[in-house]
Amino acid sequence: MEMFSGLLERFLRYISFDTMSDASLAGIRRPTTEGQESLLRLLCSELEAMGAETYYGEEKVVMGRLRGNAPGRTVGFMAHVDTADDVPGNGVKARVWKDYDGGDIELNGVTVRAEENPDLALYRGSSVITSDGTTLLGADDKAGAAIIMEVLSYLVSHPEIKHPDVEVWFTPDEETGSGMDSFPYEKMKAAACYTLDGGREGEVETGCFNAARAGITVHGRAYHLGDARGKLRNAAAAAAAIVMSLPQSESPEAADGDFGYFCPDEIKGGIAEASLAVYIRDFTDEGFRKRKETLEAIVRAVELSFHVEIDMDIRDQYFNMEKCSDLNPFALEAVRRASEKLGYELSFTRVRGGTDGARLAEKGIPSPNLYTGGHNFHSLAEWISLEAMERSAALMLAVVEEWAE
Repeated sequence: MEMFSGLLERFLRYISFDTMSDASLAGIRRPTTEGQESLLRLLCSELEAMGAETYYGEEKVVMGRLRGNAPGRTVGFMAHVDTADDVPGNGVKARVWKDYDGGDIELNGVTVRAEENPDLALYRGSSVITSDGTTLLGADDKAGAAIIMEVLSYLVSHPEIKHPDVEVWFTPDEETGSGMDSFPYEKMKAAACYTLDGGREGEVETGCFNAARAGITVHGRAYHLGDARGKLRNAAAAAAAIVMSLPQSESPEAADGDFGYFCPDEIKGGIAEASLAVYIRDFTDEGFRKRKETLEAIVRAVELSFHVEIDMDIRDQYFNMEKCSDLNPFALEAVRRASEKLGYELSFTRVRGGTDGARLAEKGIPSPNLYTGGHNFHSLAEWISLEAMERSAALMLAVVEEWAE
């Protein structure tokens, strides 16, 4: 689309920043990596150059507010600047496949297979963007950041478009779950704040998991292995038993749709002490409660069986934002009206994960998650269509117009 002619260059500029977050520093350093702060400062300076009111304080969150030229409630949009650490995320070298031919995309040691990515067929003849195969691409969520900034730039250069005050927010460390821990909620004036952190084109996510993280520490007793009978208490074995006791049919690799899961992670230690984390996810309040109870029962059974002491701290991370969407239907109604005007077909679904919007929903601010067009997030085979990004920008612009009275 000519109206968003700067989108590709903007996206490529943002993904050149090394912003992979570091979960080990969550709660210790904000943001957890220097590259995030560099990108946040760039976004703030770009907002200032547009003439937007800006804020960038000790919370390390960027806010930009473009004053409206028409009455209406303030509408907000949000993206996060960090990328995940599941695979290497720094040193991104993007490849733009113009006039994509519909076949497999060969990268360095990685193949994006058309058979495994049926949506690629939708973009034959279009521009598809990948990394070089040695890192992720960073569309999660620099595509969202680029779309938001491109739309804001378009509004500035087209003052004839009627819109209310528009707020944009950029957060760090979403991937660590700590991005909203110090969010300046008191500065937000938006009646709704849409996150642009979705994937497949056409999907709008209205709900998400209830999420918790259980930190588990097993205290054992070390002893010489040759004389250990009745004396040694193996913390590593007990930690492994906890993992093996989790139902395999309720794991991320076995569940989809509306089914939740348990996921062990971050296992380390030895005989004297071992630790692990278990992530708990469920869409329903009742299922969420039962999963916590199940994990508690497993831990106490292992504690008795292995004669060890186990400390467990279960902390809620975020909650299903669906309730807030249901209580504030105007946010989704604006999306529906905008899509009808554009002739876009949308599907409304739940995200099998969470967004910063879930934390906003806890405060009563509806935050539906709009698509960016990305696929295979958190992997070396990540890809996104430029045309899908442009249509996401068009949808965002149309939603802004819907908020003008």
